[in-house]
Amino acid sequence: MFTSVLIANRGEIACRIVRTAKRMGMRTIAVYSQADVNALHVRLADEAHPIGPAPAAESYLVIEKLIAAAKKSGAQCIHPGYGFLSENATFAEGCAAAGIVFVGPPPEAIRAMGLKDRAKALMQKAGVPVVPGYHGERQEPAFLKQKAYETGYPLLIKAVAGGGGKGMRRVDKHVEFDAALEAAKREAKSAFGDERVLLEKFIAAPRHIEMQIFADTHGNAIHLHERDCSLQRRHQKVIEEAPAPGMTAALREAMGTAAVAAAKAAGYAGAGTIEFIADGVGGLKAGGFWFMEMNTRLQVEHPVTEAITGLDLVEWQFRVAAGDKLPLAQDQIPLNGHAAEARIYAEDPERGFLPSTGTLVALELPRGEGIRVDTGVEAGAAVTPFYDPLIAKVIAHGKTREQALERLAGALDRTVALGPRSNVGFLAALVRAEEFRRGDFDTGFIGRNLAALGAVPQPLDKAAVALGAAKLHAREASRIASLVEPEPDQPPSPWAAADGYQLAGARTLALPVTADGEIAIAQVIYDSAGLAVTVDGVAVATGAIAVETADEVFVLHRGRQTKVAPRDFSALDAGQEAGGGVIRAPMHGKVLEILVEHGARVAKGQRLAIIEAMKMEHSLVAPLAGIVGEIAVAKNGQVVEGARIMVIEADETARE
Repeated sequence: MFTSVLIANRGEIACRIVRTAKRMGMRTIAVYSQADVNALHVRLADEAHPIGPAPAAESYLVIEKLIAAAKKSGAQCIHPGYGFLSENATFAEGCAAAGIVFVGPPPEAIRAMGLKDRAKALMQKAGVPVVPGYHGERQEPAFLKQKAYETGYPLLIKAVAGGGGKGMRRVDKHVEFDAALEAAKREAKSAFGDERVLLEKFIAAPRHIEMQIFADTHGNAIHLHERDCSLQRRHQKVIEEAPAPGMTAALREAMGTAAVAAAKAAGYAGAGTIEFIADGVGGLKAGGFWFMEMNTRLQVEHPVTEAITGLDLVEWQFRVAAGDKLPLAQDQIPLNGHAAEARIYAEDPERGFLPSTGTLVALELPRGEGIRVDTGVEAGAAVTPFYDPLIAKVIAHGKTREQALERLAGALDRTVALGPRSNVGFLAALVRAEEFRRGDFDTGFIGRNLAALGAVPQPLDKAAVALGAAKLHAREASRIASLVEPEPDQPPSPWAAADGYQLAGARTLALPVTADGEIAIAQVIYDSAGLAVTVDGVAVATGAIAVETADEVFVLHRGRQTKVAPRDFSALDAGQEAGGGVIRAPMHGKVLEILVEHGARVAKGQRLAIIEAMKMEHSLVAPLAGIVGEIAVAKNGQVVEGARIMVIEADETARE
C-alpha cells in the first residue's frame, strides 16, 4: 500500500480523501491556489504546496505544476478527486511518466469513455443499449441541424467531452436549433476546451439511474448497486438516493450486467459510474433504459452508495491503484437500508439559482443519528467565483426510504449557512414534496414545480426585516448610551435618553433600512409594555437566527436569508433616478459577450450581455425598451456582483 498521496483537488472532496488516506496510514499532501491559502483542505493535510493564481486554468488544471508538487513532496500516488483533471488522460499519462501512480483508470479507458460519441459507439459494439441520435464526427451546423430533424424533437445537444450539464441544451423546435447549438458549443469550449457536440433524442419522463462500478487490474468487475439522480436542475444533480425508488431485483440485475459489460469493454480499472436514462412512464421497467455516458472517476454522490453498502469507496480506489484485487465479489456486496444526499450550494433559488459569493459569516452543519456531512469550508471562509459553489453535502441513512428522507429534511432544517445565499430552504421543501415522497418524479420535476418549492421571487420577509432592524437599533442605542455619561451623584436626565422620549403617549421612531436591496421603514415603538419593532405592522420573527457583522445583520427565517443594513442615503443610483435601467452583474464572473452597442435600440427582454460564472453562462436582458447608453465593461473582463454593466435609457419609440 502507498505511504503518501498528493490530492490534486480542493474543497470537500480533498477533505474527504484526506480522512481515508490518514486512516490508511498515508502522509497526505495538499495543493492550493492563492484563493485557497487558508482553505480547510490545506489545514487538514499533513503538508501543502502552492500551485498558482486563483483561476483554475492557472493552478488546479496545470498538469506540470501538480506533478512538480508531487515530485517535490515525494508523493507515491496522486488522487485526482472529481472535476478538474480527474478524467484527463494526459494527466494520467504524465503521472506514469513521472513514476507516480494515478489513482484512477488507465489513460486508454479515460479516452474511450471520455468522449461521448466514441463511448456510445463502444457501447453499441458491446451490446449495451444507447439513446437514439447522432454521435458521429461531423460538426457542420447545417449537417447537425439536418440530423436533429431526422432524430426528431425534443432533443438534447450535449458536449462530446463534458458532463454536469455544461454544454447541454434542450431544443423543442427546429427554429430554435441554431441558437441552442451556438450556445452549447461556446459553453463546451469554455468548460472542456472542446466544442464538439452530439445529439440525443429527449426521453419523456426520464429517470436518471446510474450504476456504481468497480474493476481491478486482474480482470474482475462488479457493480455496487444503483443511485437515482433524477432530481436535477439544468441537468445538475440536486438530490441523489440509493437504491432507486421502484427498482426491482430483476431490473437491477439487468442494469448491473450492462454496466459491468460497459466497464469491461472499456478495459476499465478503478471506480466509475455508468449512467443510464430510463423511461419513467409507468415506472421503471425492463428494456426501458439506455446508456448515456460513463464518468471515469468518483462521483459527488458516492456517499449514498457508501451508506447502503458500508464500504469506503476511496479506500477501494487506493487498493485497486496499488494492484490489489477487488475486496469483495458481486454476491458479497451489501444493500442495507436507504440513503439520500442533498447538495448545499451558495446560490439563490429566488433569482434563477444564480451563484452567490462572499464570506460565510455563519456555518452550522447538522449532526444526528444517520447523518453524515462532507464539507470543505467553515465559518469565515470565502465562497469565490473561481470554483464550484458547493458548501456541503448532507447525507442521511435510514432503514427505509421514509426514514432516510425524514432525517434528511430535519438535518436541513438544522443547517445554518449565512453570508452568500444558499439553497437550504429549497432543498428542505424538495425533500418534503409530496410527489417526490411517493416516488412520482423525473428529471423535469424541479422545473415543473419551482413556485411550489419557493424557487421564484418572493416578497420581502417583513418579520425577518423587523428582527434585523431590532438588532441594528439595539446596537446603535448601546453605542449612544456609551457616549452619554450621567454626572456623578445626579439622576439620569430624560432628555439624554435615546428612546424617542416624549412627555405623553407611545413613542415611535422611524428606522430606515435596506433589506436585500429594498428600502423598508421599521417602526421602533416605546410604550408601557416596553420596546417593539415592526415593519408594516409585522412583528419581529420568532424562531429565527440573526448574525451581526460590522455593517449588517443576516437573518435566517424559515430557510430564507434576509440581509438588513442601515439605509445609506448617499448610495442613490443616478441612472435609476433618471428613469433608465441600470444593468448590474448578478454575480461575480467573466463577461463573455457584449451583444449590443452604444446607441442601439433594444426591446424589453432582449439579451444584452453574457456573463460566465462557475463555468455556467447567464444572460442579462433589458428590463425595458430603450436605447443603450453607457457600457461600463468590456468583453473578457472580470466583474463583481452588483457591478454596473450598462445603462438602458428609456425611449418611448423603442421597440416593444
